[in-house]
Amino acid sequence: GESSGIEISCEKACRTLPAADWQIILPLLHDQILFLDEDSSFIKTEAFARLVRHSDNYFVLVTREDLPNLPYAVDEIYGIHASGKYHDLKKTYNSFYRIYDSVSLGQRVSDSSRERKILIPDEVITEDSNSGFEFFSDICQRSGIPCRSAAGKTNLRKELSAATGQNVLGIADGAAIGPEMTELSQLLKNRKHLHIYLPESFEWLILKAGLLDGKKVQDILDHPEDYADSEEYFSWEQFFTRYLTEITSGTFLQYGKKKLNPVYLHEKERTAILNAIEGVGFEKT
Repeated sequence: GESSGIEISCEKACRTLPAADWQIILPLLHDQILFLDEDSSFIKTEAFARLVRHSDNYFVLVTREDLPNLPYAVDEIYGIHASGKYHDLKKTYNSFYRIYDSVSLGQRVSDSSRERKILIPDEVITEDSNSGFEFFSDICQRSGIPCRSAAGKTNLRKELSAATGQNVLGIADGAAIGPEMTELSQLLKNRKHLHIYLPESFEWLILKAGLLDGKKVQDILDHPEDYADSEEYFSWEQFFTRYLTEITSGTFLQYGKKKLNPVYLHEKERTAILNAIEGVGFEKT
């Protein structure tokens, strides 16, 4: 209110939710920006996640805790940085070709360093157990690199902890890995042989590979927020999967989430996808 001394200038309506009757009010709100902090304990509940799933509102959640019921992206985790009387937001996890390790985690790396560093893993663990795992398993097998699935993002930390290789690479969907990043980042800081590669999703990688021509594909990759209706998709990973499935339907590149179309392992398609992976190589030298 006016008594706070703060004036809000925004094209969208901005508001909070009262703790007492949030479950009644939230379904009635549309196309607004909702600010909630950790005093709103309901943000940790499954009931809140269910209402968010089909909401067209934008949520700013200010909390020190992980929110495992919400599939938020690693790139959307920020820290509040205090400088004198002013505060600003800084991304907590800055990417190095979307590879996070004990060196790059939490700090910016110069462009020249980006160009020089290519990680060649000697062990790979994927979050995915479906098409993405089939692809990376095939790639690793060609180079004699052990590859296994963690069978879900919640198991990735445990599998990485048990890994014995000198350069172990975890691969997960950056579009939904946010709730796991606190524990993963701590693990990576303590164990310098562990690394993690976080594309938005495997489907995003295929779209990025240039196998599907068209200005719209590139525009979607650059501005997914303009296409992914939050009432329909709970995460961008879901959106990229649906979009890739629809635009390849009935073609030789027809994509299926559960079972990888063998055409993606053919030399041309395989090479295009590998070239879209920045900072990681799978050929041992």
